[in-house]
Amino acid sequence: MLNAVSRPLVRLFERWLPDPYIFVVILTLIVMIAAMAIEGQTPLAVVEMWGSGFWGLLAFSMQMLLVLVTGFMMASTPLVKSGLQKLAGLASSPAAAIMLVSYVGLAASWLNWGFGLVVGALFAKEVARKVKVDYRLLVASAYSGFIVWHGGLAGSVPLAVATEGHPFQDMIGIIGTGETIFSGFNLAIVLCLFVAVPLLNRAMLPTPDESVYVDPKQLEEAEPPVAKGDTPAERMEGSRILTWLIGLSGLAFLFDYFVSGGALTLNIVNFLFLFVAILLHGTPRNLLASLNEGIKGGAGIVIQFPFYAGIMAIMVDSGLAGSISSGMVSFASETSLPFWSFLSAGVVNFFVPSGGGQWAVQAPVILPAAAELGVDPARAAMSVAWGDAWTNMIQPFWALPILGIAGLKAKDIMGFCTLHLVVSGVIISLGLTFL
Repeated sequence: MLNAVSRPLVRLFERWLPDPYIFVVILTLIVMIAAMAIEGQTPLAVVEMWGSGFWGLLAFSMQMLLVLVTGFMMASTPLVKSGLQKLAGLASSPAAAIMLVSYVGLAASWLNWGFGLVVGALFAKEVARKVKVDYRLLVASAYSGFIVWHGGLAGSVPLAVATEGHPFQDMIGIIGTGETIFSGFNLAIVLCLFVAVPLLNRAMLPTPDESVYVDPKQLEEAEPPVAKGDTPAERMEGSRILTWLIGLSGLAFLFDYFVSGGALTLNIVNFLFLFVAILLHGTPRNLLASLNEGIKGGAGIVIQFPFYAGIMAIMVDSGLAGSISSGMVSFASETSLPFWSFLSAGVVNFFVPSGGGQWAVQAPVILPAAAELGVDPARAAMSVAWGDAWTNMIQPFWALPILGIAGLKAKDIMGFCTLHLVVSGVIISLGLTFL
């Protein structure tokens, strides 16, 4: 049954889903044409809006890149890897392996999405070394935990609106994480997904005849070369004293910050993961090796975020965002707007596969509509956040890091993830609408 449902979808994705850069270029052209056709703007005016706003999200782009990179560095520390090896020993059967990987993927992604992607992949490989289980489903189970990231501690939308100076502060002010991440409706959605995701993965376990296994020897990783430390430069790069001095300074700042009543923000989460990673890697050399590996997954953020900023500028300056907001107000209600925001965000995610970039594009539409209908801006923001997280199950942009580590392709896991799209869509939309 599962193969019959997923096979045509996998072929569809393979044929028609290009690189996300192509999507952002297409979306840019669509928004340009819409600004001219709907708002009566001239081509030159639209191009001027686009170019003037193109670099408007540089600080936000760096914040998003650091979420990914610091999460990767944290996940690749010896302590975390050792813990994953021990935890993998608890998997005593294929079903237990699938459930365990699902829970680890969920928990790690809720803490930090970059951390979750890397930990999920590393843990799936550790489990595959110990248990004979369908490797595709094992990796899909790790990735399915990513569904909760935008409702977690590193959710870019809730942390963005909680950070002083965010792009939409004039519209909604500062919204603390107590109204978003730690709100009752968001925690209820997260809890339901923690129950549903592992059970669904367990139910999709193929029979032994249908399973695809991997040779454990193929999953072994080569030991990195060890520097001799013969030169002063090499000795400094291998210095634990430097690591402890700067690492403990960072933790001292965090201790003082939280004791003084400081709240979670995007910058603080990145600061926390960075300095914990510095300490756990032990030496600057190990940290920099991890950084060089983790930065590869951020190439899409670097090239695409300026385009998102240009799109946002066109939508706001041309009046297109206001027109779309008025259209949403005409058919939505205070009760239904979170659902429609969630649904629209799921669609936009195919074109803008970054939560931060998507918020930049959709906030000028959603926030005025929420204000007009009397919808809590925190709930409106989380509706966009969850919509972005939802269709990540079939948008392979953020699956690339986990697939690269696991040695698989998107087509290997998308069939399994499609069912997660259906089940999680029901859970999230009900939670946003009625809780």
